[in-house]
This record gives sequence, C-alpha cells and structure tokens, in this order.
Amino acid sequence: MTSRQQGRRAVVTGLGVVAPNGVGADAFWKATRQGVSVLDRISREGCTELPLRIAGQVDGFDPRSVIDSRFLVQTDRFTHYAMAAADLAVTDAGFRPDPEQPFAVGVVTAAGSGGGEFGQRELQQLWGQGPKFVGPYQSIAWFYAASTGQISIRGGYKGPCGVVASDEAGGLDALAHAARAIERGTDAVVAGAAEAPLAPYSMVCQLGYPELSLADSAERAYLPFTRQACGFSPAEGGAMLLLEDEEAARRRGAHVRARLAGHGATFTGASRWEESREGLAAAIRIALDEARIAAEEVDVVFADALGVPAADRAEALALADALGPAAERVPVTAPKTGTGRAYCGAPVLDVTAAVLAMEDGVLPPTPNVTEVCHDLALVTGRARPAELNTALVLSRGLMGSNSALVLRRARP
Repeated sequence: MTSRQQGRRAVVTGLGVVAPNGVGADAFWKATRQGVSVLDRISREGCTELPLRIAGQVDGFDPRSVIDSRFLVQTDRFTHYAMAAADLAVTDAGFRPDPEQPFAVGVVTAAGSGGGEFGQRELQQLWGQGPKFVGPYQSIAWFYAASTGQISIRGGYKGPCGVVASDEAGGLDALAHAARAIERGTDAVVAGAAEAPLAPYSMVCQLGYPELSLADSAERAYLPFTRQACGFSPAEGGAMLLLEDEEAARRRGAHVRARLAGHGATFTGASRWEESREGLAAAIRIALDEARIAAEEVDVVFADALGVPAADRAEALALADALGPAAERVPVTAPKTGTGRAYCGAPVLDVTAAVLAMEDGVLPPTPNVTEVCHDLALVTGRARPAELNTALVLSRGLMGSNSALVLRRARP
C-alpha cells in the first residue's frame, strides 16, 4: 500500500451483514459457525421456471423497516442491501461522524451487475404503457455506483468515494481501496459490496456463465473441491465494513476487530482457470509481502471455491505454489457453500466471517462438502476451535480477476 502517512493503518471496527443465512453479524456468524446451509429452490416471482433452480435468497428482509421511503423509490434491491448493511456496520462500530468534518469519511463499494430488477421493472412499463410511465430514477438506480452514492448521501459522507465495477474479486479490491484511503489520511471509510442477481432479467444474463450450476438439488448444487463439483450457486446480499485509522479508532475507544494487513491483485483472463493458478499465487505472494508475514504464519484460508473442477484444481495448486510446505497443514474453509456466491458481496462476507473466526477462535466448516478430492486441509463437518491470528481470503472473478487479502487479529 503506497503513499502511506507515517503510522496510519486500516482496521475493522464495524460489521454489517445482509445475507441469505442471516441479517446482522451475530445471526450470520451463528449460522456460519454451525455450518447451516440455506441454499434452496428460487422462489422469486418470474424466476421459478428458469433453468437456474438453486440459489441463496435473502428472506425476511423488509427494507421499509430500515430505509426511508424517499430513498427506496429511487434504488434497486442491491442498494437496499448495501444501505442496510452500512447502517449495521456504523452502529456496530459505535461510530458518530463529526458534522464539522464531513470530508473525513468516505465510501467504497463494489458491484458486478448493478440494479437489474429496477431496470427490468421500468422497461416493462415502457413496453406495456409507454415512455410516460418510466420514472426518472431509472437513470440512476441500475448504476453500479448507486450504492456508494446513496450511502454517501444518507450518511453525509463527503470524503473519498468510489466504486469498483468488477467481477467477484472486486469485493476484496474495494476493501483495499478503502484501506489505502485511510493510510493516505482519511479517518474512516464505509466499504464492502452487496448484490441482487435474483430477478428474471439478471438470471437470464447469468445463464451465459458456463460456471453456473444448473443442478436441481440444493445438496448437490455447489460442491467445490469434490468429484461432484458442477459449478456454483449464486446468491444475493453481502456485507459492509467500517474501516478506520487504528490510532483514531483507539483514541475514541472503539473495539478494533482486525487489521487489513496486505492485499494483492492480478488478472489472468475470463474463464481461463488453468492460468488462474499462476495469477492467484502471485496475488497471494503480493498480499503476504505487503503484510510482511511468512507463509507459515497463515492460520486459515477462506477459499474462492468456485466449484468448477479446473478452477478448484488451480486454486489448490496456487496455494501450494504460494505457501509452500505450509499449504499442507493450513486449514481451508469455504462457508459460502451454504449460502451461495453473492458475486462481489461473496468475498466481503468471507472477510466478515474471517474477522469473527479470529475473534472467537473457531474454524467454520464448509457446508454440504464431505469428501475432498484435492490436496487441501478443508474444514468439513463441524466447526473446530483454533488459535487464529492471520487469515488469508481469496477471490476470483468470472472475468479473470484474482485477489488476496491478509487480515491480522487485533491486539490490545
């Protein structure tokens, strides 16, 4: 991380989650450590007859209970999730921005698809009733940057803001952008990602992904690192984190939950999974070098776990390449097999799980997976206790991005 101001380090002080297995960090973590799988048949209106059958849906979430109606009418579901998660993260951190310093707080999100559900609704009104029935918010609600903009407006955050318009690895890249802003002088950044890909238009677009699982059974739809692997199940939701300068956070008495220690990113091309081995290994090495830690210090890996045989094999080999002999003993987990992959939101949920795992000293399991066919110490079955000081979170996108993030447990 370049251009650091002396002594400034980005730490996590707040966690906000809207996920298929729970709303709020506590509910999410309880389900995650218990290995609960919530993958199920898609029940969203207009989606039940499509070839994609299984996904992770966010049920029981009413945006009207947490978001003012004037913001709801101009935003898509993916922004509802992001705004709610941002509120939860800020509240979790006990953070109150100084109204006299509006430029001290920024926002960074990542988005892979934008507001497809809102856009589809407006297009249907255009076709069915005419142009006078298309609202003005169509111009902004679908936009990738909508979540960043709405969180910034609602919170009055006028510091460095941005959006990573990317594939799945963009979730980790957004956190890295936020960390760099803090190291260069910003006091706090609300950062993360949430997606809402379960609408008819969005789902039809996803059917072009050869990596998508079209399995008919929730128990068999998403089984990475196994002989039965047949692709991934998508999901909606995501997580937002509050990142702060460590010194400022401790000065205000905040609970520092973890430190973002290093990040690496590479690009190897869309669906070229054999080549992702070299790119992912390079990203891991960059992240470890930036964190100034040795491979032997990694205590747990939260895997990308795509569920495509060639991609799974490449990831296992990348870990062996980057970690060397340490790869044989380091525990690897993929909690997302119980919720599905929420595109850019997926790795941010993994980061949230990693922070909570280090706090509790628990390795969460990989739901639904039992027999592993790769040389990985994959955590299956039940959670198990472990002393965790360093977590490595990995993510690859369908368009070819590779990203690795190193987290360190907070010290008193």
